[in-house]
Amino acid sequence: MFKKDFLFGFSLAGFQSEMGISDVDSASDWWKWVHDSDNISCGLVSGDFPEQGIGYWDLYEKYNGKATEMGLNAARLGIEWSRIFPNKTDKINVHVEMKENDILNVVITDDTLKQLDKIANQEAVMHYRKIFENVLKNGMQLIINIYHWPVPLYLHDPIKSRNNGLKNEDNGWLNHRTVIEFVKYAAYVTWKFQDLAERFSIMNEPNVVAGNGYLNVKSGFPPSFPSIKASLLVKKHLIEAIGRSYDVMRKLTDKPIGFIYANSDIQPLDPKDEGVAEKAREDERYSFFDPLFSGNMSWFHNQYLAGRIDEDTNPVRDDLKKKLDWIGVNYYTRMVLRKNGEGYSYLKGYGHSATAGLPSADNREVSDFGWEVYPEGLYNVLMQYHRRYGLPMIVTENGVADSEDKIRSRYLVSHLASVERAIADKADVLGYLHWSLYDNYEWASGFRMKFGLIGINLDNKSLELRPSALIYEKIAKSKCIPEELRWMTTSISHYS
Repeated sequence: MFKKDFLFGFSLAGFQSEMGISDVDSASDWWKWVHDSDNISCGLVSGDFPEQGIGYWDLYEKYNGKATEMGLNAARLGIEWSRIFPNKTDKINVHVEMKENDILNVVITDDTLKQLDKIANQEAVMHYRKIFENVLKNGMQLIINIYHWPVPLYLHDPIKSRNNGLKNEDNGWLNHRTVIEFVKYAAYVTWKFQDLAERFSIMNEPNVVAGNGYLNVKSGFPPSFPSIKASLLVKKHLIEAIGRSYDVMRKLTDKPIGFIYANSDIQPLDPKDEGVAEKAREDERYSFFDPLFSGNMSWFHNQYLAGRIDEDTNPVRDDLKKKLDWIGVNYYTRMVLRKNGEGYSYLKGYGHSATAGLPSADNREVSDFGWEVYPEGLYNVLMQYHRRYGLPMIVTENGVADSEDKIRSRYLVSHLASVERAIADKADVLGYLHWSLYDNYEWASGFRMKFGLIGINLDNKSLELRPSALIYEKIAKSKCIPEELRWMTTSISHYS
């Protein structure tokens, strides 16, 4: 049984869901990226376009109303930076305190906000307000996520970055300028919408930006330029952007402020290698959170000492500590590793490295994306965060690409059982937001991957209810996993 005020809701991102009818947003790096003919011809992106999408920008009343019919009481929605500021904001000067390469403070004043207000796209601002007010009208709590990957094109031209070896000025998160402009944007969004939001997330999955853009380049994320050095620098700048944004946002609102992270349950194939797995968790997860919790930036300083990066930082950053009120936990599957010399390597056939249409190496079900179904991993991740940080958490994304809706009901129930178990073991989990209520544009994969409890006919935008939506509705309305669904939490999910 979940508490009466437990949040059952859904998450959507602007670029993935807004377009499809009117008001196309063509001012971001992701827009240029997915329309690039070279990317399309080589298969790096799908050739599908977001302007063919589900049209949440226009149809939000219908979509939000359906959520309420299902008994949902929370929505996490994103704002598109390039909609609010389609043109440059760098002429509005702010005081920036730096020590060598570390951004220690960005000063946003009332005058700064008023100047930003003059150049902001007020039609977009007012339209977002209408969407958010409709969420509240439908009886749902609103969680505003300020950044979910697209960057205005004037700050990041991904094609130029790739072709110029990342040396252009508009090279996104590699540049301190992007950090400073983001802090302005985050402050402005908070100023305009803090009266509507129940809580804020500064960013969604910043680790994916640093990882897929510069390491996992076959994933189709901009700028798809392989560089360990660039990935490390982007990671540092994203951490600073979160810390500096928290500073200015806290002066404008008393609402909880956190950020959302992409998590896998990292496990050793051989239990004797648990120490190596913990090292991987440090690398993959805690190195992002520790700076914003305790100010520990030793990971980046160590990379500098090892010669992997030219830019150093103070290993103890008191200016970054205590910049988290809550943690957004996105979880889909696990990663399995084995010890490899003094390090480790991830194994194919498990987690994100399984094969669609075939059982995983552990004989488990696999999604259309080739992601292994591993619900017990969500419990593990929640408990690891609970033990290390003790902060409130919300499962902000959890779902499965399943076009035929064959495994989604079991996926949903079994993962909610893991949340239930974590709560029973004292983890402070406030809610569960499914990814997603509706099919939408899955980045480089386009519309092929169906994550929705409800499908959308892209031609006429009609709803196509899937059986799993009825399961979620039953759970959300009863605030429990009903007895007749319990078999989905205990049955073996392996192939027979």
